[in-house]
Amino acid sequence: MSESTNNWHRHTFTALVANRPGVLARVASLFSRRGFNIDSLAVSATQDPDLSRISIVVSGDDRILEQVSKQLNKLIDVVRVSDLTRVETVERELVLIKVAAGPSQRQEVLSIISVFRAQVVDVGEKSMIIEVIGQQEKLDAIERLLKRYSILEIVRTGKVVLVRGEKTT
Repeated sequence: MSESTNNWHRHTFTALVANRPGVLARVASLFSRRGFNIDSLAVSATQDPDLSRISIVVSGDDRILEQVSKQLNKLIDVVRVSDLTRVETVERELVLIKVAAGPSQRQEVLSIISVFRAQVVDVGEKSMIIEVIGQQEKLDAIERLLKRYSILEIVRTGKVVLVRGEKTT
């Protein structure tokens, strides 16, 4: 749902767009022209090979973001835009975290990640790469706990989202 900071809220949009080169750049430029930083962005093909789904999380004023949504709908390659901010959804994000963990620290790290149902996807002599899938709050929490082991690198996919039930976006 929405997360507020003063009059600004976190909004989640999805856009069904033509699966063509340059479409993502045009969609993203609408947000940058308005001075909004995109907090999260994920793009993928859909069940229709001619369409892609763009999931965008951006913070801003409700009124201004409503205008951005209307402008997105006017772009030629955009089929449909949905603001999922106040809609029941299933959302997930993937994070890979490379943490400094030698043999003496591995058991502690494994104890932490088991609580989050995360998994180790690579082990080096002095590091481990952990994969976590879930909602933003879950990923933020495991990141906070792993900071004491020195996070060497981290990468997040961006949120992907679908409306619950039979409705489609």
